[in-house]
Amino acid sequence: MTAPRLSTTLRQMRTGTPETPALALRRERARGRYVLDGHLATAPPLAPGLYLVATPIGNLRDITLRALEVLAAADIIACEDTRRSRKLLDHYGIGRPVCPYHDHNAAMVRPKLLGRLAQGEAIALISDAGTPLVSDPGYKLAREARDQGYNVSALPGPSALLAALAVSGLPTDRFLFEGFLPVKEAQRHSRIDALKSVPATLIIFETGPRIAATLADLAAGLGVREVAVCRELTKLHEEVRRGELAALARAYAGDAEVRGEFVIVIGPPQDQAQLSSDDLDALLRDALDRLSVKEAVTEAAALTGAPRRLIYQRALALRGD
Repeated sequence: MTAPRLSTTLRQMRTGTPETPALALRRERARGRYVLDGHLATAPPLAPGLYLVATPIGNLRDITLRALEVLAAADIIACEDTRRSRKLLDHYGIGRPVCPYHDHNAAMVRPKLLGRLAQGEAIALISDAGTPLVSDPGYKLAREARDQGYNVSALPGPSALLAALAVSGLPTDRFLFEGFLPVKEAQRHSRIDALKSVPATLIIFETGPRIAATLADLAAGLGVREVAVCRELTKLHEEVRRGELAALARAYAGDAEVRGEFVIVIGPPQDQAQLSSDDLDALLRDALDRLSVKEAVTEAAALTGAPRRLIYQRALALRGD
């Protein structure tokens, strides 16, 4: 069967109409098969379990061969939006059945998926884009599957937050992924205030309609920071704008038509090492009550970003006292 004819057959199998015996037979014949650059490939059989499969965040070619094999061989593919996921599956000629699994139906669908695992099936879980379990309900399914003794495997791959961090030019040794900030203004301001003292690079997801307001709130709440605003990563209109947070907030404030998916990467506080001696001593006393000097210094350095040499000297002095 040629690749074009296979793709046509697979689209016919996804019409949503009741499956006839003939369609079921075609589906099983297509099991374990996918199309790569016009060539029909066969995937090895899958062991039972839950497979967490990373999928492209934009460019459909950003997918691993192992991910294609698992998607082609799975008994069923659980995904957030079946329409979006079918674009990827159709592109690679994958004809496995899909089922929606998202925030609104997770409580109802999760027991059914666990029941299928109990029957020895192999289930692939994907998100709309990127690595599943990041800003989606997949972690509850993975947790319950693991708690019930089923095999849970991760297939690493594309990740919007890591891609944005890599191209941002900002510190990568320590970062905090915040996801989406609260929609309500008071809650958003409260959360930004809590993030202000975090001595790490911050990574935040945002949408086009809200990007200007979010950048304005971040500039007001965090003060002077370096930032990289990444839009539509790996897609045709990919854009990365770097600069000072307040300046980029002003730039986006004048663009009412901005669209796309954004990742905001914000550098750590520029004065993170400028702790008062009293604050550092209080933090160290607490740590020394629980830990050795070496462990207390490591914890304080991670929390404050202050030089280890300075922290170690203060720890020895406090231990001596």
